[in-house]
Amino acid sequence: MKKLVNDVSGVVPDMLEGLALTHPEIALLDGQTVAVRADVADFRRSDRVAVVSGGGSGHEPAHAGYVGRGMLTAAVCGDVFTSPSTDAVLETIRTVAGPAGVLLIVKNYTGDRLNFGLAAELARAEGIPVEVVVVADDVALDTGEATAGRRGIAGTVFVHKVAGAAAEAGLSLAEVRREAEAAAAMVGSMGVGLSACTVPAAGRPGFELGPDEVELGLGIHGEAGVQRTAVAPADVVVDTLLDRITADLALAPGERVALLVNNLGGTPLMELQIVARRAVRRLTEQGFRLERAWTGSFLTALEMAGCSLSVLRVDDRLLDRLDAPVSAPAWPAAHLGRVRPEPLRVPGTPAPGSAPAAGSRPAAAAGGSPPRRVLERVVEEICAALVAAEPELTMMDQAVGDGDLGISLARGAEAVRREFPGYGEDPAAVLRALSATLRRALGGTSGPLYAVLLLRAAAVLEEAGGVPAARDWARALAEGARAVSELGGAEVGDRTMLDALVPAADALRRALDGGAEPCGALSAAVEAARKGTAATAAMTPRRGRSSYLGERAVGRVDPGAEAVAIWLEVVSRTVCEGN
Repeated sequence: MKKLVNDVSGVVPDMLEGLALTHPEIALLDGQTVAVRADVADFRRSDRVAVVSGGGSGHEPAHAGYVGRGMLTAAVCGDVFTSPSTDAVLETIRTVAGPAGVLLIVKNYTGDRLNFGLAAELARAEGIPVEVVVVADDVALDTGEATAGRRGIAGTVFVHKVAGAAAEAGLSLAEVRREAEAAAAMVGSMGVGLSACTVPAAGRPGFELGPDEVELGLGIHGEAGVQRTAVAPADVVVDTLLDRITADLALAPGERVALLVNNLGGTPLMELQIVARRAVRRLTEQGFRLERAWTGSFLTALEMAGCSLSVLRVDDRLLDRLDAPVSAPAWPAAHLGRVRPEPLRVPGTPAPGSAPAAGSRPAAAAGGSPPRRVLERVVEEICAALVAAEPELTMMDQAVGDGDLGISLARGAEAVRREFPGYGEDPAAVLRALSATLRRALGGTSGPLYAVLLLRAAAVLEEAGGVPAARDWARALAEGARAVSELGGAEVGDRTMLDALVPAADALRRALDGGAEPCGALSAAVEAARKGTAATAAMTPRRGRSSYLGERAVGRVDPGAEAVAIWLEVVSRTVCEGN
């Protein structure tokens, strides 16, 4: 892997510093990988709606490049191809929110929906008006109950532009949301990949293509497409993409449209212009009125060679929004080349009456109580196991998703190791602190799912009171699994972590009810988790990023379920040592 990076763990902060150094109108939210308008303090006092978007990094110039007057007020940047944490989104909302409220624009990926959605709920509980618009413009995927839904890809940039212009015009939060929803409903996109991309922390391409192969209908996270086909002339590829898009939008001759020709990262401008040439002619041949067209890098997938096309049905109002002035550097012809010697940073806004972060709490007394000592040993062993399993989980996830699971879990494990001394003494308090750490550090889909599992489990232990018995832990695991299902919308059989978690919780409860000793019951739970994990290899995925591959994922074990089996084995082994 050859990349112009320093430490792979610091690519996102380094990238944002470079952006802020060369674009003084953009500031960095202190302590977060978040870009905000440098005039955010003045903006908060205005009567304008704040527009916030974001997601995983690796899509530059999205999302931070669209921060500026007339587009985004802030962009929350997660690690490469990993959703930012709920806490990062929540702090951004607090930082930009004025009297008019905040609109969140979210691409339809499970991790983004969970983290931005949970942050919106928490912000509303604090009295901040927040609305959410989800963009799902990828016409390569079918809609329906059996999948995670259509992805949000480059058409999201159109939604950023429309919402930002509506907010700048002084519309109310409800009105800005309606205009953004209308734009999201009127845009369709589809991409083609000529090569894979390499996530810096993974160090290897997400998939392999033969010299005469391309991927049609792929997403923006290095995952494979919905169909692998032979290389064809550019005109043939463009016709294939546009015909699918215009049919999906049910466009009729005479309708007015705007076009976005988007570089996925590694495509020469020469080839993009060849694509644009055919796209303009094809739309004209089909009788559509092409009102606007842009060609360039708008929402990429690292260095992936290929492009996507986005078509937006427009009317006079939408054209006004597209034509409205904007200062965001990534929107064409906006940047004047000014620099500043150091990036401007603005302080974040803490939660009202918030407690110190987990890592800053007073440490537990030396040694601690017996339950706390056992729990500490279990957590340490789980962290070690997840760090050791990172290469295997990363490889498994690259085969069926975007390859970030092992990296994310290892990052979360390291954060837990740092902060565990301040978690307190009571097991329920420890689980709550674990939840807060993972909610903040884990990111992606795993962050909110593990956070809610631990949060619900902590509530069960608090209700039980005293030193938790084996049956209390069993009920906590079962309720935690139920919370994961409720938040993520998945069930057993959907090929997710629940296919290991739910059978394990059921087996643990049944064994204890049948009179088994705790260690025997834990062994039964591990065996059930392993069986459930193995069964995922025969399942067609219906939730999560694997659902985009459909039948192509069959034959491979789900990495999320594998991770559950790993840490359950550690729990059983550590608790039962010497028994």
